[in-house]
Amino acid sequence: MAWDFETEPEFEEHLVWMRAFVDDELIPLEPVFDGLPADEWRVVREHLRDRVKARGLWGAFLDPRLGGAGFGQLKLALMSEIIGRCMMSMTVFGVQAPDSGNMELLAHGATDAQKERWLWPNLRGEISSAFALTEPFLAGADPTVIGTTAVRDGEDWVLNGRKWFITNASVADIVLVFAETTPEGRPHRHASVFVVPAGTPGMEIVRDIGTMAHPDVAYGRPGNHAEIVFRDCRVPGDHLIGGPGDGFVLAQQRLGGGRIHHAMRWLGQAQRALDIMCERAVSRTSHGQILGRHQMVQDYIALSHMEIQAARLLTFQTAWRMDRHGPGPVRAELGMVKAHVSKVVLAVLDRTIQVCGALGYSSDLPVEAWYRSTRFGPIGDGPDELHKSVLARTLLARHTPVEGWPSEHIPSRRPAAELKWAELRAAAGVA
Repeated sequence: MAWDFETEPEFEEHLVWMRAFVDDELIPLEPVFDGLPADEWRVVREHLRDRVKARGLWGAFLDPRLGGAGFGQLKLALMSEIIGRCMMSMTVFGVQAPDSGNMELLAHGATDAQKERWLWPNLRGEISSAFALTEPFLAGADPTVIGTTAVRDGEDWVLNGRKWFITNASVADIVLVFAETTPEGRPHRHASVFVVPAGTPGMEIVRDIGTMAHPDVAYGRPGNHAEIVFRDCRVPGDHLIGGPGDGFVLAQQRLGGGRIHHAMRWLGQAQRALDIMCERAVSRTSHGQILGRHQMVQDYIALSHMEIQAARLLTFQTAWRMDRHGPGPVRAELGMVKAHVSKVVLAVLDRTIQVCGALGYSSDLPVEAWYRSTRFGPIGDGPDELHKSVLARTLLARHTPVEGWPSEHIPSRRPAAELKWAELRAAAGVA
């Protein structure tokens, strides 16, 4: 199995433009970004988005028939790596979670009327969305068990339950809610997806939850994770996406390529952290020589570079295979990419903090903030343990149990080896 490591000149121009755009227009804003007036940032963000749209790079993850550019997963991986260099890049390029995944879901499951109402405005960046799946009292890694219910009442559906850690729910215009409608369809045909507009009676945004990334949370900050309670929340029948029981299948549409994009954005961040580490290593002196001459620091740098490059190739290969075979045949590989890269980026960030010492631990460098926000990586989008379990089961399914000695048992193989040797001696004319 092999693939071409070069991109077409036309697409390479896009990548060059993206890197210059991110490095020259977005990264310089990082020191002041959290303090920017929200109303002014919205105007500036639209200006930046217009420039991205003019290049044909907005919302590029969607298929052309759904409003995207149709680049394919391998090219999207290269784009995501650049976008990952700066956290705010995602909203400027229209690939921010959870909107990107919700658009995938709506693109595959919504009716034409529903697309006009929710998908196209979301794609254009006119509205924002959230996806309410996880619940506080049931394992978020197991969507086959859901406590939130939706019961048909005339032409409406009535939702009851509690969701938590729902990204952007406190600022979203619509919330896509995963609720059980057909208990007899468990485990995979029991739940459905509903669109609940912000302000719908019965949907209460209880709070934004403090996290490792933002312990002292300010309510309504984009990127926050909310707790939601549904109490007899009534939505019209046409707010159901797909049919009753289609929720599990629709939720899978949010995954696949998204894991590749997540992984490459993490690797873009990891590479930037490695650059910080290397700059520090050639600038700082300790015990009579620059840090970069100490073997432990050299080990950190070399190991980080090797891990990033290996993870890139793993992700590129998976993207290449997905372009050719679709997400189904590479399901285990997609989980492998997510689980592997989430560990790589945290390891690189940790080494960077270590090499930079107190400066790396301080908020004078961005690395500590990256570490705190990225630590959620091994938990979100299915915990790494789940992905590794799926991978292991896939690998084990390729093997057949044997009776008695293992198939590589040397004493058992000796008679066949002697026969093969006799055969080859005769073929070669050995007397």
